[in-house]
Amino acid sequence: MKLNDIINVDKDILSGTPVFKETRVPIKNFFDYLETSESIETFLKDFPSVKKEQVLKLINSLKEKILSEDISYRNN
Repeated sequence: MKLNDIINVDKDILSGTPVFKETRVPIKNFFDYLETSESIETFLKDFPSVKKEQVLKLINSLKEKILSEDISYRNN
């Protein structure tokens, strides 16, 4: 899954702020909700134009990206 299948960046939509595709809801809003311990369900209720599948695809895409990174561990 590619992030551009989930996220839209268009200078004519919120001045190029990354949003969930086919919405005007910034991706940042989702992470703001998570940072304040709000649930995904609360986010979806507050932003009904975002589909649960979009949120799950975003999370899975980021998970895949993180797990596929070559992470070097350093002993300090």
